[in-house]
Amino acid sequence: MFGLILRESASEELVTWHLAKVLELSHQSSSHREGMALAVGITSSSHLEQVWATLEHLGRTRFLRSALVSSDSQDNALKASFLSASVMLAKALGQESSTQSYKFTQIPELIQCLLCILQKEPNFLATLYRQKVILVIVKLSQLRPRLKPMVKSRILQTCLQSLYTLPPTEMLKTCLPPLEPAPDVLVLYQKCMQALDLLLQSFVSENKSMDELCFLLQHTEPWLKSSKSYERKRVVQSIFLLLKHVVDRVKLTEEAMPSELGHQVGLLTLLWRDKDEVTQSHSRQCVYLLLQLLIQQKGSTAEYMRLNKMKNFETSLRRDSEMKFYNLVKALDENLTVAQHTQLVLTLLQGLCSHNSLHCNLASKLLLTIIEDHSIRPEQVAEILQGLFQELPRIVFKEILHSMMRAVALLGTQHTQQAVEAVLSLCQPSERQVVPLWKALATTSPLARKVITLLYVKLKVRPPRELIRVPEQAKLVSLLALGTIYELLYVPEYRATVRWAFAGILLGLLTQLHYLFELDAVEGISDYQEESLEVKALSPSRTCLEALKGLFWTTNYWEVFAYLKLLRGWELFEHLETYPEGVTLLARAMAHYDCEVKAVLGQAVISLKSPEERDNIVAVLIIAEFLNGQELTQYVSRRTMDSFLSLGLNNPNQLVRTMSLKGLSSTLMHPQKVVLLRDQLASLLDSFLKPEPKDLLGLMEILGDILHRLGAQGIGCISLKIAQQLLPLFENEQEGVRGEAILLYGDVIHSGGKKFRQQLKNHAFQALVPLLLHLADSCPDVVMKTKFTFLRCALLLKWEFRKELFGKLAWGRGLGAENDIFIYMVESNFGSYHQFLMQALVYLSSPNRCLKVTAMKFIGGILQDYFTDLCFHLKRGDVKTLRKCEQGCLSREQGRDPRHPAWAPGTGPGPPTPHLGSRHRAMTPTHPAWAPGTGPGPPTPRLGSGHRAGTPTHPSAGAPGRAPGACPFPAGLPSAPQQAL
Repeated sequence: MFGLILRESASEELVTWHLAKVLELSHQSSSHREGMALAVGITSSSHLEQVWATLEHLGRTRFLRSALVSSDSQDNALKASFLSASVMLAKALGQESSTQSYKFTQIPELIQCLLCILQKEPNFLATLYRQKVILVIVKLSQLRPRLKPMVKSRILQTCLQSLYTLPPTEMLKTCLPPLEPAPDVLVLYQKCMQALDLLLQSFVSENKSMDELCFLLQHTEPWLKSSKSYERKRVVQSIFLLLKHVVDRVKLTEEAMPSELGHQVGLLTLLWRDKDEVTQSHSRQCVYLLLQLLIQQKGSTAEYMRLNKMKNFETSLRRDSEMKFYNLVKALDENLTVAQHTQLVLTLLQGLCSHNSLHCNLASKLLLTIIEDHSIRPEQVAEILQGLFQELPRIVFKEILHSMMRAVALLGTQHTQQAVEAVLSLCQPSERQVVPLWKALATTSPLARKVITLLYVKLKVRPPRELIRVPEQAKLVSLLALGTIYELLYVPEYRATVRWAFAGILLGLLTQLHYLFELDAVEGISDYQEESLEVKALSPSRTCLEALKGLFWTTNYWEVFAYLKLLRGWELFEHLETYPEGVTLLARAMAHYDCEVKAVLGQAVISLKSPEERDNIVAVLIIAEFLNGQELTQYVSRRTMDSFLSLGLNNPNQLVRTMSLKGLSSTLMHPQKVVLLRDQLASLLDSFLKPEPKDLLGLMEILGDILHRLGAQGIGCISLKIAQQLLPLFENEQEGVRGEAILLYGDVIHSGGKKFRQQLKNHAFQALVPLLLHLADSCPDVVMKTKFTFLRCALLLKWEFRKELFGKLAWGRGLGAENDIFIYMVESNFGSYHQFLMQALVYLSSPNRCLKVTAMKFIGGILQDYFTDLCFHLKRGDVKTLRKCEQGCLSREQGRDPRHPAWAPGTGPGPPTPHLGSRHRAMTPTHPAWAPGTGPGPPTPRLGSGHRAGTPTHPSAGAPGRAPGACPFPAGLPSAPQQAL
């Protein structure tokens, strides 16, 4: 009644005064609050300005806000009265033509109160409260000032949450509590959804721009991704009605092209195979309408033609849902900006991680079609690969993963440089997650070659030290390329490509190591623990050295690797002072085993012309050594080589000048020197024939130097004479003499040329037992040189399991290694057991106890395992010699400590001496000497297995179990990167 009186009053001051008094009354009773709300609403129909000013003053005191949102305001009557008042207020504001001339600063607070009511609505439909709240908000949003985006966002979130989470339409009735009379829930639902559609349309009408449309669509994203079908159905229907309204009735004023639109197109496209047919249909129409809006915004002369084309596309798509999406991809490519297109692709990538196979297949097919159509531009590649890299761990289905690897391969083929740079920047090269991407980029040989070439180019990006800050060293492109090359050495897909690029990679790694010395970035290169099972990240310098070693191992040039390993040549690369010596030794091994000499020579000639000093150093060291070890005239003429080396004579670096001069003075450049050196060699041989030659070490050093200088020219028949003189020196009392003799022997047996090769092989066979026994020499330096020469003899004689023999020589320990070496030697010389036996008998009278005990063990193994064969081959004289040796040993061993038994099993006091070998071991794998705790190593071979020397075998094949991430290679082998395993 009081509200009616105030409405009819003509005095504005009187209305304001009485209204303020009414609002100051007690609000504790719900009936009081209801009456006040009705009075305010009725009064506002005639005195809107006064009512609004009074309410605004009250709002500033925070009384209204705190009262309405308090936890005690649960009264339905109050809710109804407040809504009624709000509705009347909204109607009154809508009827006033001058409303737009005022600013209503309390609108957000009033809307917040309405949203609180909406949030507290139960999850069923029994009233029109939801509809009324939304309609009032629609009216209030049209007032000045316009709502801020944050307020709009809160409105959208609350309204969508309130309506979309309602039970499915068919269950709305069953969810109702007992009510009299029962409401028509379907009508209520339709009215509420219509109010929501009106709200969305109102927001677009207030701001007619594509930005506003994208803003609204962003709030629908959680529901588009919902796991509940009815929620997806509702949101897609709302979007469809909104887009249809915009296309038919709204002319967008701004030509904005927000990138988020691509994301929305992607989300809607992923619903094309939803299990609900209505959702499928609406999602297709939504994509069509969005494309139509984009075409309208362009305003091109071909607008109508494109519209008709899109209509036909949408119709045909309904008929054939399994088409390859070519028309859609074309339309998207033509109408989306680059940023929008990128967002579309990223959204499809996210769709790959769904647990719904149909959903994943759709995303996969769309992505493949987009890439096959060459729709990806170079500037998109990095972001797309970054997105794929993040999604890869979450992809559930293997076939989807395979499809994406195919997509990466296509992307790499189209934009190789961008793809390589993108993958290179994703993470550290040692991370396993990036390996599938690199494998995908090696799908075809041409692509793999492009990838390796680009990595080589990146490896050569080496800024000077003065331009690099210390924190930036780890981010150098060359270091990333180095780490990646190291990893790819052990990826099978790149094996053939690495072999193809061998020369470039080799010189790249050698110069990279020199560059790291220049940067003084070689910390930890010498502290590397070869036998440690602890997984640690390698330093850049150690990575470079391990990559250099791995290059030879993975390309099956293991002989070169072994050459340096057994001479401790790899350690020369750990210091700048010995670096040139290391390169020289490496080049010598390559020349000896003819390891890519032609390709490396060509690459070295190019590097010799480089302005970089480090390139010149590496190149001239390699060329100078190749001149001694190979007949290079088959690859390049002397005149050409002379001109190349002459360039180095003017180089500012002293080492380059020195090595250039050395190369120019080689026998290859001056063939007449060959005769002079051979004559000198003959005179030196006479010194060997003297009863007591002086300075044996100096003599052998000169012999070795002459052999090295003659190189491929060889020394002919003199080689056999020198070998005969060196063999007795194996037993010299001086450690230095016997070590140098053993080392020189390995060079001599390879220097006779083809004509004398067989004779040298025969002589090398006679040296096998002495070399085998000297593996137990008391001098470590002699042992090292013996291992080296023993392996060279095995290579010359072409034993089986040469690679495995090297593994045992380099890393084998204990009886297991002894047994395996024994087996490799004896089984590789079938029918020669009696000769080995007779050679070993000589050492039973050796004054060197180590050699003597080793000979006993060797003889014991031969007698036990090959006794039957010996019976067929031993002659009567051999048997007599054997008996004499046995009797002599027994007489010498009488009274000896039982811990030192005689060689014959079961003779003498105490248990028999452990002997080398066992026949059954020859046919089965022995316990590897690199079992856990002793360092990893190459696999123990099976005799007669398919593995043969010269056959590329992965060094981890057959290795014993190890902890994840542990190095599968023998200690000292190029450490395999963790991710490649």
